[in-house]
Amino acid sequence: MPVTTSVPTIGIIGMGFMGQTHLAAFGAAAAKGLCRVVAVADQDPQRRTGRVTTTGNLATGAAARVPLDLRSYAEPGELLADDEVGAVVICTPTDTHAELAALALRAGKHVLVEKPVALDVDSIRTVAAAAGSARRLCMPGMCMRFWPGWTWLKEAVESGRYGRVVSASFTRIGSRPTWAPEFYLNPARSGGALFDLHVHDVDVVYWLFGAPSHVGAVGDDFGVTAVYDFGRGGSAAPGRVTATGAWLRSPGFPFRMQFLVEFERATADFDLTRAPALRLIEGGEVREIPLPQGTAYEYEALEFIAAIREGREPAATLDDAAWVTAAILTERASQKAGGVRLELESRGGTT
Repeated sequence: MPVTTSVPTIGIIGMGFMGQTHLAAFGAAAAKGLCRVVAVADQDPQRRTGRVTTTGNLATGAAARVPLDLRSYAEPGELLADDEVGAVVICTPTDTHAELAALALRAGKHVLVEKPVALDVDSIRTVAAAAGSARRLCMPGMCMRFWPGWTWLKEAVESGRYGRVVSASFTRIGSRPTWAPEFYLNPARSGGALFDLHVHDVDVVYWLFGAPSHVGAVGDDFGVTAVYDFGRGGSAAPGRVTATGAWLRSPGFPFRMQFLVEFERATADFDLTRAPALRLIEGGEVREIPLPQGTAYEYEALEFIAAIREGREPAATLDDAAWVTAAILTERASQKAGGVRLELESRGGTT
């Protein structure tokens, strides 16, 4: 992909909760002169003009209003035909992601596509082929790779400063979505909690530790507990690694996002509902870990912009997205088989 010295021009397709979130993130980058947001698209005229906003299950910095100087379109194709738009952010329902991403790439746009890219690996391979043919970047929105506290964990694991990881558990739980329930509560369209919620922790496990050799999972489309085995990782492989993700039936249950990672010489404890969120227990003492300001979506936007300008792969790739989708499908197969331990692919891949 060629290096560019120009400032990327951004269009956002889908102005629901995540579209508003990305508008705020790229707006923050634009305020620093790093990009320009020039257009939005949404079939709802109230949303594309910012007169109606959508809430989600946590604070993301979502914009309250669409700036009046942005061009707005009813259809994605209209935005893709806009020659001033050099890169697009796709925030539409899951079952439209792959098709829209491929169309945008073929139109010569760089693409940031919200997770999951698709509910099947073949669709992700189609997107990868379009990116290769167009010589354009396509980055999946794996936001946890940029989340303050989780980036600290990544550095702690890689540096080995506290020793090997003995155990790690990840939890992501909240009430079932009340916004757009006809989409979210239809697993054929959204993938259920596994693809909309648990997907983050599957990606985190892969990002932190590499590919597990096997997984066993119990639950259903609305909740899962998975146990990962790193048998092929040698002496440096992590010990027990689990992840639980679920949409609860009880309305009003506050969203919880947590990790508890035990190293040989310390334990890291993150809880989004707590301030400060990250604590380290080391040598019998509890230490609060200061976290950087800004949202994960702002850091994700900065990475997308930098990858475009530097002509390089971003920190999250379609290969990563393909591995994560394949892993979730394996977890679903394990669920149906009563939690039996199944083998996982050793690496990502879109070829």
